[in-house]
Amino acid sequence: MKFSPEPFNLRAIIYGTGRVFVCLTILVVPVRMLSSCKQEPAPQGPRYSEKLSGDNPTFRFAVHPLYNPAKLSSVYQPLMDYLDSRVPSAKFALEASRDYAHFEKKIQEDKLEFLLPNPWQTLEAMKSGYEVIAMAGDPEDFRGLIIVRRDSGIQKPTELKGKKVSYPAPTALAACIMPQYFLHTQGLNVMTDLENCYVGSQESSIMNVFLGQTSAGATWPPPWRAFQKDHPYEAAELKVMWETPSLISNSVMARKDLASRLKDQVRTALLSLPETPEGRAILAGMETRRFRAATDADYEVVHDYVVRFEKAVRPVKSK
Repeated sequence: MKFSPEPFNLRAIIYGTGRVFVCLTILVVPVRMLSSCKQEPAPQGPRYSEKLSGDNPTFRFAVHPLYNPAKLSSVYQPLMDYLDSRVPSAKFALEASRDYAHFEKKIQEDKLEFLLPNPWQTLEAMKSGYEVIAMAGDPEDFRGLIIVRRDSGIQKPTELKGKKVSYPAPTALAACIMPQYFLHTQGLNVMTDLENCYVGSQESSIMNVFLGQTSAGATWPPPWRAFQKDHPYEAAELKVMWETPSLISNSVMARKDLASRLKDQVRTALLSLPETPEGRAILAGMETRRFRAATDADYEVVHDYVVRFEKAVRPVKSK
């Protein structure tokens, strides 16, 4: 599925395939007024990994696809500017990815200096020479949400049998793996009872439910809070039907061969965000309260969770 940065005055809602299902792009202006399905030429959107001016070295900071690239830029560019101001003799460039698979390919290539991956991607990045230097958010906020339309009449998880359910990607931990494991514990065979639709982004997963393309959609708290602010009309038609238990939040990782002093400076800057009005505004934009100290060892719980999930439900990533 191709994905390009969207225009700033349009919202691109991308629908992907589940078990061989719909692949539809709708441009919405505003989102309530559906236009035709014609794909417009890719615009010249924000550019993320270009070298910045000046003599200081530029370090690329890749954030996994929580949002489309334009939204990601508006949310995370202030953090890059903050790191620029707090880490002497360094510049930071935001690196966006069109989807989860593209981001995970970059991890495997080991060319980026800093990452903000989800917890499952954190395990994969450890294999590629990265280490955890912080946690991006509170663990209690990292849980799966399953959303339905208020007028759906759905009351029990088993009522989803034979219906379509949307997720951002099969490797999205809070917004796919954890909800699928929850549905498994409620008596559903996720692989045969549901029509699983992997639609590319958190917002798309939610919008599929609003538009009636799927009967339920999975996401997690920060994107759901952002959706409620950005799309109050659509959010009012939806409700969180079920929540999973919490696990552990996204990590911040650095390539192991980077200077220890640089990694320490980045960690210190992230942990100090709540101490200033500027930092608190950046955190509010990311829908999170703070960064926390963390190491690779904190993510062993994810390995154990994934082992249980793969035995009970499916492989996280197809071979």
